[in-house]
Amino acid sequence: MFKYLKVIIFILMLFIILSCVETKSYSGKLIDENFKYDSLLNKTQVTSKLGQPNFIDPIENKYYYYFEKRINKSIFDSRIEKRTMIVFNFEENENVQSFNQYNLNQEQQINIIKDKTKNNLIDRGLIEKIFGGIGKQKLSDNSQ
Repeated sequence: MFKYLKVIIFILMLFIILSCVETKSYSGKLIDENFKYDSLLNKTQVTSKLGQPNFIDPIENKYYYYFEKRINKSIFDSRIEKRTMIVFNFEENENVQSFNQYNLNQEQQINIIKDKTKNNLIDRGLIEKIFGGIGKQKLSDNSQ
């Protein structure tokens, strides 16, 4: 009995220690922060240096590259450390017209409003929900 108690305590301690370890996970393309994007002159150079884009805009033919670094400390403590999007815009002859780098970290600062819209369907009773569509329906005056 005492032996099982030691094993259970050991497993609990191991779980507590491992849940405090910080893990980093990366999403998207791993892009060097010091890379000079203005050195890329055409679409071929962009794809050879950065790889295939995460998304290609079919209308404006823009290339989107996305990068995210997330830190997980435990199941309940997860935060995004860095989030970046790079957009390349090309001319007709496939030369780079412009590129923009967007910092998407401000998404974490959005305050969610707690206001709710009243839903009249939820306020109906159980009997009205079951038998509400049975019987003659009253025609509206707008149907004429």
